[in-house]
Amino acid sequence: MTTSAAGRPVGIARTPVVLAQDLTKVYQAGDVAVPALYEVSLEIQRGEFVAITGASGSGKTTLLNILGCVDIQTSGRYLLDGQEVQRLGDLRLSRFRNEKIGFIFQTFNLLPRLTALENVALPLI
Repeated sequence: MTTSAAGRPVGIARTPVVLAQDLTKVYQAGDVAVPALYEVSLEIQRGEFVAITGASGSGKTTLLNILGCVDIQTSGRYLLDGQEVQRLGDLRLSRFRNEKIGFIFQTFNLLPRLTALENVALPLI
């Protein structure tokens, strides 16, 4: 089998788990449009590890909120595991997010009244 420089088989079509094309996000603050993300494209294959870095205010959190199905882009296209996220209704999006997305927050957001095991199990419920 022939492989690419990245170690992937050559000639085998692979659907990326994340495919973002020209994502743009603009927030409205009254009459003012505040651009947070401008035409970001990203492709992540299953099994890849990716780090998103940048200066404060560069759009990292906005991008992660879109990739995590917490927010919807103003324009562009986003497919997660082959599904166009923007076309999912609220119920399907909630189920999809439950089955496909996991977040680890910098501050952990643990509930102090629960044990560590209960905190870990909570998203599974």
